[in-house]
Amino acid sequence: MKVRERKSALDCVQRQMLACQMCVQAGFPVTPPAVFSGRIGARLMVVGQAPGSTEQQTGRPFNAGSGRRLFEWLKQAGLEEQAFRSRHYLTSVTKCYPGHSASGSGDRPPSPIERRLCRPYLVTELELLNPQVILAVGRLAITTLLGTSAPLEEVVGREFARDGRWILPLPHPSGASRWHQLEPNRERIAAAMRLLRRRLADLGESSGS
Repeated sequence: MKVRERKSALDCVQRQMLACQMCVQAGFPVTPPAVFSGRIGARLMVVGQAPGSTEQQTGRPFNAGSGRRLFEWLKQAGLEEQAFRSRHYLTSVTKCYPGHSASGSGDRPPSPIERRLCRPYLVTELELLNPQVILAVGRLAITTLLGTSAPLEEVVGREFARDGRWILPLPHPSGASRWHQLEPNRERIAAAMRLLRRRLADLGESSGS
């Protein structure tokens, strides 16, 4: 498929995501619209779990505290936030804000049905963009993209080849999580950023791009 055709197809699926009401119609307490950013030409894709409330309000992926922490990690790979957002693609396993958890602490994890309803969108994004490197941010994204429920300690700091792409797992950058605050895990994240820097160099992507 030519670049122009892929761009047109991505524009179409993005419009479909923005208009999607499947989870609402299925009775799930999600708040549309879908949140994502990026365009054809992105060689790196970030896949998170689901947008949070501020992401839903602004329409900007990884907008709040979790985003600030993620971009602090990416600085270790020589990636600056504004340039990164303009060049690469950011999306999630499910596209709409899922609402607060029943306990009132944090956001509700998307259910298996919601993940199944949203799955075709992610599959299409991957097919049309064909990114060479994917950052799988959080357990749900890691499980979805790698098909493993292995502990974070076993996957963060490593890279995995899947369908001609490199997938680098990262923890969820939530401030409520202690995992990324522990020193051994900080080193795992730093190792992941070294791998990312190396992969981007192989692709001819300069620091800050």
